[in-house]
Amino acid sequence: MGLFVTGKRFDGYHNIETILYPVPLCDVIELISSPDGNFQFSYTGFPIPGNADENLIVKAWQMLKHDFNLPPVKIHLHKNIPLGAGLGGGSADAAFTILLINRNFQLGLSENKMMEYAAQLGMDCPFFINNTPAYAFERGDKLEKSGVNLSGKFLVIIKPSCHISTVEAYGGIKPSPSAISIKEILAKPLDQWKETLKNDFEKSAFIKCPEIEIIKNSLYKHGSIYAAMSGSGAAVFGIFEKAINLKKHFSKQFYWHGWLK
Repeated sequence: MGLFVTGKRFDGYHNIETILYPVPLCDVIELISSPDGNFQFSYTGFPIPGNADENLIVKAWQMLKHDFNLPPVKIHLHKNIPLGAGLGGGSADAAFTILLINRNFQLGLSENKMMEYAAQLGMDCPFFINNTPAYAFERGDKLEKSGVNLSGKFLVIIKPSCHISTVEAYGGIKPSPSAISIKEILAKPLDQWKETLKNDFEKSAFIKCPEIEIIKNSLYKHGSIYAAMSGSGAAVFGIFEKAINLKKHFSKQFYWHGWLK
């Protein structure tokens, strides 16, 4: 929630501020022993382009297999989270694979150690090891526990057909220090977030994909307390006080809704 890009770093990355918040929308990962003695990775659901060896689930397995004597397994992923949504689906898959391997093979890894492994796979991967609200800063890899609590609120997520890569997203903004910290904004009541809790990627995203802005405005029209693009896009979320079903209004886009915990 909220994403401020506050400066360009000497290492080529950007400093950011954002709040990461877990939601019930999730993929499904199954890990079982391989009967033929060979590692296998398969998936169903949303298509995943590219070489399977580049998938973060496979990389997580290979990373832990390098350090531990693990027997061959079969891993199946059912992809419920669309790609290019800015929802952290791939990062969550990687982190939960680490958690699954640690549990199934009784590796005894501490939470901090699993976060160290997760950090090798992506900057937002460590968040999903603990999977509780967190303030992320610097490159997005530094985490502090956040007191933000949206339990009992109703969440709607809509993803348009357009795709915005992370490179495109950062290429369309001019970093600048924020006048107020995201932590200060989120300390205020939810109904006060709209005017100050911004996502710096939205301005250029709206130009590249006007559908994103249309969806955001529609969510407000239907009574959302707060709505914004998620991460670098292209999904948009709206937070509501009461349950609402807007699927008929977004029949051509990916649509999900549910209660936050």
